[in-house]
Amino acid sequence: MVAVSLAVAAIPEGLPAVVTVVLSMGVQRLAKSNAIIRFLPAVETLGAATVICSDKTGTLTQNKMTVTKICSYSGEIKPDSPTAKKILLYASLCSNAKKIKKGKKTEFSGDPTETAILSAAKIQSVEIRPDEYVRQYENPFSGERKRMSVICTENSNSLLLLKGAPDVVLPRCIKFVSSGGILPMTANRRNDILRINEEMAQKALRVIAVAYRPVQSISDSEESDMIFMGLIGMTDPPRPEAAKAVSVCKKAGIIPVMITGDHIKTACAIAEALGIADKTTTAVTGAELDRFSDSELREKISDCRVFARVTPEHKVRIVKAFRSRGETVAMTGDGVNDAPALKAADIGCAMGKSGTDVAKNAADMILTDDNFATIVKAVEQGRGIYDNIRKAVHFLLGTNIGEILAVFFASVLGFSNPLLPIQLLWVNLVTDSLPAIALGTEKTEKNVMLRPPVPASKGFFADGLWLDIVLEGTFIGALTLLAHSIGNIIFGGVGGTMAFCTLSFCEIAHAVNTRSSGSVFKAGLFSNRTMNIAVAVCATLQAAVICIPALSALFGTVPLNLPQWLTVLGLSSMPLVIGEAGKLLPERKKKI
Repeated sequence: MVAVSLAVAAIPEGLPAVVTVVLSMGVQRLAKSNAIIRFLPAVETLGAATVICSDKTGTLTQNKMTVTKICSYSGEIKPDSPTAKKILLYASLCSNAKKIKKGKKTEFSGDPTETAILSAAKIQSVEIRPDEYVRQYENPFSGERKRMSVICTENSNSLLLLKGAPDVVLPRCIKFVSSGGILPMTANRRNDILRINEEMAQKALRVIAVAYRPVQSISDSEESDMIFMGLIGMTDPPRPEAAKAVSVCKKAGIIPVMITGDHIKTACAIAEALGIADKTTTAVTGAELDRFSDSELREKISDCRVFARVTPEHKVRIVKAFRSRGETVAMTGDGVNDAPALKAADIGCAMGKSGTDVAKNAADMILTDDNFATIVKAVEQGRGIYDNIRKAVHFLLGTNIGEILAVFFASVLGFSNPLLPIQLLWVNLVTDSLPAIALGTEKTEKNVMLRPPVPASKGFFADGLWLDIVLEGTFIGALTLLAHSIGNIIFGGVGGTMAFCTLSFCEIAHAVNTRSSGSVFKAGLFSNRTMNIAVAVCATLQAAVICIPALSALFGTVPLNLPQWLTVLGLSSMPLVIGEAGKLLPERKKKI
């Protein structure tokens, strides 16, 4: 019977169910914060994230493009000038955004960059009639090409229209439109246009270059020998909550990294405004990444905070470089080509609004609002969930050690067995499991984002958790044996019942003590409604086992009088009293 009792005491029967329930509740909590978790283990990994690699457009910014500046070869021009209107016309024709009429209002749907151009054209009364300009050919935009071209026919005249990144479009231009007509593109003129582009980018503008040339037929679609028209600059304001989220990241020891296809100056301007980059950090372009070997990138990446003009292939290299340094990486993505990077990251975050199905299927988490701040909230929740799992394991193993030691030392010292197997099973399944599940509903502690991430190499029982579990378990076991001795020696033969009750109530007190790494009274003794219910249910059921004759006979207990109950309650409160006293020690305060 002693062997059976030890076997029952040694196995925390509720542990697998408790961990699964805590993870599931965490998933529900994250879903309410716009983060849908596709795999349960990802919840725990979130809390350990040390690097968040985020897209700029739509994630850190509002993805609400507005055209604010139009430039020709010589500088800014008025948006209502004939040249500006022609630039807007050609850019509008070379786009796939659609006009939608809703009553008297006209709206546009499609890529935000293209809808901004169409909206600006509408403001300047630039008419785009599909029956007048018939599209004959399209070479679509892609992250690798960074440009788009179409052939449109007006009456019998056909034009090849090109729009895209200035540093991609300009090398394909051999002429430019000037006030005096069409002139040859010289090296000096090209440098002047690039300087204008740099100035616009430094003001955090996304810049689109527009070019064209007449063609004789659809087969003449080569994007070369173009005539430069001008530059369109548009703003995409940062999300109001993004700067605060970046600040929280830094306090939490997480490195925020911006990844974008935009010009490096535009990316740096936004990154500095949000606090992601400063004068000490490095910005890297996709072209520079191509020149780095994997070992060189691994050495340099610790100082990199902005990656501009990158492709999906570059994203994979960035993730692998960070991971090779021992970082736990979260990576955002929305396109089909982002799937490998999402898979390579520890936490792949797909965009719920703009993301493709392929990206969502490759991701561990889906952001329903495409918001960087949601990732930070998810990391905070992940840390809270990790803490709650740790609290539950701490509680369950501590109580099981107490049960084991009580049974073992009673046998060694020649005492009668203080706990029957059915009593131990009751304790494990009722007074262990219910409070453990309640620990999983604890609110995230206020200081959770002021702590550094848990390193991947750090064990689950690090920071003295094993020692705490053993000491607390020993204390609970000693109190159980003390109740057994008092019951037999002082109260005459009720030692088994008193030991059973003391163990059960000690575990309830221990659960309350485990709720917070700081004082449970500061956290709010009754702030966790689920724990309040669990304590009340467990206490009521334990009292029922003693007081109801049918249950008393089943569990081998006897009724207790008032002095005996007071003794049990006095002993049972000690884990809470000693636990609170221990949290006042200087070493404990440093951990908190």
